[in-house]
Amino acid sequence: MILIEQAAATEEKKAESKKREAALKMRELRGFLSRAQSAVGLRGEVSVLLASDTTLRTLNRNFRKKDKATDVLSFPVDDFHGEESELAGDLAISLETAQRQAEQHGHSLQMEVKILMLHGLLHLAGYDHETDKGQMARKERSLRKELDLPSGLIQRSARAVRRPVKKEGAGTKKRSRVR
Repeated sequence: MILIEQAAATEEKKAESKKREAALKMRELRGFLSRAQSAVGLRGEVSVLLASDTTLRTLNRNFRKKDKATDVLSFPVDDFHGEESELAGDLAISLETAQRQAEQHGHSLQMEVKILMLHGLLHLAGYDHETDKGQMARKERSLRKELDLPSGLIQRSARAVRRPVKKEGAGTKKRSRVR
């Protein structure tokens, strides 16, 4: 399920939000979410909230203790007493940040939302690029090719700080509560 947060605040902000929403092809995004979830190997329902920078900042502050807006947050559902859940978790994506990133990288908002969805799904599946040894980056790179997406978040971050991408190797997944 994909939900779009209703714009609050000024009429100008509402108009900008409506423009972004109109640029999104929701049926295509739902289909992509399903394909990407299968490609990741993630079972259970995933809900996606397409929201504002303000909402993502609030969520980031409340759950990660980081008082800043971000592009995507993942909220995995942990197994309940060893039983497999019908829910995989939730994603929250800032459409404002996604629009800026899309413009910066020369592609559509639609494409950027797909890139963010894939990144978030990998986190829901237990990957964590902040603590692993490149496993998530390799998996994201492979899935981007399979799903016909341009460079992803981890690859962009590595280029931005001019770190070389690590060579492929075996690794394990790590699961944490919120990313």
